[in-house]
Amino acid sequence: MAVQTLTDNALAPGKVRRTELGTFLRSRRERLTPEDVGLPPSLRRRTPGLRREEVAQLAGVGVTWYTWLEQGRPINASTQVLDSIAKTLHLDPDEHSHLYRLADVPMLAPVTGPSCAVEPAVQQVLDELSSIACVINERFDLLAWNSAYQLLFPGLENFRGKYRNTVWSVFTSPGCCHPYVNRAEETPRIVATLRAAYAHHVGEPYWEQFIKDLLDRSPEFTRLWAQHEVAGYGTRNKIFHHPLVGDLQFTTMSMGLHGTPGLRMIVYLSADERTAEAMQGLESRQAPLRLAPLPCGHRFTESVSSE
Repeated sequence: MAVQTLTDNALAPGKVRRTELGTFLRSRRERLTPEDVGLPPSLRRRTPGLRREEVAQLAGVGVTWYTWLEQGRPINASTQVLDSIAKTLHLDPDEHSHLYRLADVPMLAPVTGPSCAVEPAVQQVLDELSSIACVINERFDLLAWNSAYQLLFPGLENFRGKYRNTVWSVFTSPGCCHPYVNRAEETPRIVATLRAAYAHHVGEPYWEQFIKDLLDRSPEFTRLWAQHEVAGYGTRNKIFHHPLVGDLQFTTMSMGLHGTPGLRMIVYLSADERTAEAMQGLESRQAPLRLAPLPCGHRFTESVSSE
């Protein structure tokens, strides 16, 4: 069944997108109570949240039309109607944009194809930065990094795995060996950011296989993915455990690389004096060799040797 679904996704991205839209709308509807939208409470509700009829009435659209929208039928929705639905469902700005993408609104046309090319000038910027930094795409594939980044994540030197990918690492690494300390705080946001990016790539085999592999491998990812939360990029607070110097705290910033849509440079700034001193101590040691970035979407089945 999973293989058939993947094939269908590749052949009919419009159908998959409509299904994703319907599931997202249901998840947002089910999190609200009548009191949230100014309706009297009801004791005869078999399922949580608002009824479709209530959403349709509050948004000023027909019940049948809204039902078809949730069922993933091929109907068109204007920006005015989508805005009204977003207001009714109390969508935040990230969720509102996600709704537009899933509805395939022309003004927010999806970005197609994997973003994987890193210009030589970008690598030069990474190498000349004193801060820890890397470049990832919308799928969180790790495409390029500097020596300071490898000092923070020494496992890159002897990497073994299926994907060199941040999300994959977070959800497939054993708990005893996982570098994330504030994992419970950060993993929901990571999945929400991935879900928002996925709206640009619904039905693309490159993405669908990756999501399927995560769902097959990680119950935690499966649980978070089913919540349909979405989030944008922003400043994050992250705590990592380093095998040599212990816990390190960073503030990370995400900056888009406009020359190649979908690519982002992530810069890690020391959040306290101890972290800064610990990184200086690591830099004073002999730095390991940096791995060569591999082709976009590469699937790792063997160890990756250093240059």
